[in-house]
Amino acid sequence: MTTSFKVDLRRDSVVIGKWKGTKYRVERLLGEGANGKVYLVQRDTEWLALKVGADSIDLQSEINVLHSLARAKRRGAEAFLHDVDDWQAPDGSEYPFYTMKYIRGTTLSAYLQRFGQEWFPLTAYNLLKKLAELHASGWIFGDLKVENVMVSDYGYVELVDFGGATAAGKSVRQFTEIYDRGYWNEGPRSADYQYDLFSFAVLCIQLHEPKRLHALSKSLLPQNRSADDLMGIVDHCPALRPLSAWLRRALTGRFRHAGEAAEAWRQLMHRKRILHRSTVTPGWLKGLAAVSSVLLAVSLYWLLRNVM
Repeated sequence: MTTSFKVDLRRDSVVIGKWKGTKYRVERLLGEGANGKVYLVQRDTEWLALKVGADSIDLQSEINVLHSLARAKRRGAEAFLHDVDDWQAPDGSEYPFYTMKYIRGTTLSAYLQRFGQEWFPLTAYNLLKKLAELHASGWIFGDLKVENVMVSDYGYVELVDFGGATAAGKSVRQFTEIYDRGYWNEGPRSADYQYDLFSFAVLCIQLHEPKRLHALSKSLLPQNRSADDLMGIVDHCPALRPLSAWLRRALTGRFRHAGEAAEAWRQLMHRKRILHRSTVTPGWLKGLAAVSSVLLAVSLYWLLRNVM
């Protein structure tokens, strides 16, 4: 999707906050969506992401989400939202903008292509924890898709583009059809925690079977789409089959929130008996063993520290 307003910030142009006077030098365009464009900018020696939009009310919704997350963070945690202001363009037009932490990384799909599917279980678990933070603050992400998940070193995950974030109980603000629960006739487009988890399950399928998912969405009549069709892809994919029960719970709304879903995922990572159900061990299941070892090492470290 493209923005409905024409803002084209060139490299080395400067955005100056109307009220605070902070200066940001533009490096390049990072992306754009339905309600704004995001640029990589520099303030002094610090790199930030600056989102500029046409509608202050629309952009304020995203800012409210980021403020809620900041309040929910433990004291001393790095702030995600840095600044909120207006910018006056050379032609006299005014646009609201905010700046946030710049996530150095790549999209989830690109990360797995580069480093291997062994990183899938860990990055997926970290994504569930990010959703759990959001849900604990009373928001759903809404437009969860591969492009809106950034991954950096060691599988660290951040959500980007909060344009679809919606307060729980309201109508979903933005969505992408193939990830949308309503598109598959599995529930309304209302902002509940199960909506995000449905999208998460589709995201898992998208990462492993993108061609089959695309073909399925094109072949079915709108009134015939269902979670059973998605599970058909899961059952024919060796890498996803061990996740079948978990994915069905997510697709049918049987997790209360992402925190519960993340705990179920964590337990799945420790169920070593899954490894003996197939003569071929999927690559990502090998990654589960590595993640379990890391978790064990961390637990032992803290135990010994407390004892000493």
